[in-house]
Amino acid sequence: MKHHALAYPGITEDKEVPVPATGRDGVLLRALRVLEQFDAEHRTLNLTELSTGTGMPRTTVWRIARELVNWGALERVSEERYAVGVRLWEIASLAPRGHGVRETALPYLEDLYQVSGHHVLLAVRDGKEAVLIDRLSSRHATAVDYRIGGRLPLDTTGVGQVLLAHAPAGLRERVIKGSDDPNLRGIIAAVRKSDEAAVRRVVPSETLSVACPVRDEEGDVVAAVSVVVPDLTTHPTSIAMAVRTTAAAISRALGHVASPRARREIGEARARATSANPPFAARPAAVANRT
Repeated sequence: MKHHALAYPGITEDKEVPVPATGRDGVLLRALRVLEQFDAEHRTLNLTELSTGTGMPRTTVWRIARELVNWGALERVSEERYAVGVRLWEIASLAPRGHGVRETALPYLEDLYQVSGHHVLLAVRDGKEAVLIDRLSSRHATAVDYRIGGRLPLDTTGVGQVLLAHAPAGLRERVIKGSDDPNLRGIIAAVRKSDEAAVRRVVPSETLSVACPVRDEEGDVVAAVSVVVPDLTTHPTSIAMAVRTTAAAISRALGHVASPRARREIGEARARATSANPPFAARPAAVANRT
């Protein structure tokens, strides 16, 4: 069973606290165990599959599933199979770190998508993972495994590395120690200093992701935005300025006021990017050859 970081008085966010599975909490957690069996590869499940996945008797799963259907958390798609109910989406859409940030960011994400013509991602951190809360994509964009609501690793994705760089120190240390990348500590230190991550991946296709942080009124990093493009001869600098400008615009909309130094650095970076590399939108032919 998974244990997520929960908010309790006097307990900091970077500590994981298992909830005791007794009494009423036990009933609630058993219901959550049923719900967490569903994922992108298992959108519908029958009672036998739910019983196997949760380790609970089939009769227990049947009673829980019946109550979840009555409440709207599950829907019956056939006599034998269940799917996640729409009411869960209604509740999840109220999450301020999801819907609130996404609603503010969407106009700026659309601008970035128009400029890039490729995948534009917006993610927030949930414990040791990133959760994708929005994705804008062209049907011609390169193949990726990301979906809205899906979870991404913090150590091997652009948005993940940005969120990890600004995560609580204890959690950051645990993720670094648990990573297979021996260079991750240095990478995250550089991301924290530069406010920019560039990650190349080869599965499911060769891609380059450039990500930057989004800050709230207090200056805390609440999300990360990125562009994912085919990994050709594209230099990260030619992408970074567009992503950095978008992240800064979203941050301003959330009430963040950048320091004079930060504004100056953005201006200098924009000048360097314009002089050293063709503008972001000036590479469509090269990109199209690989998609």
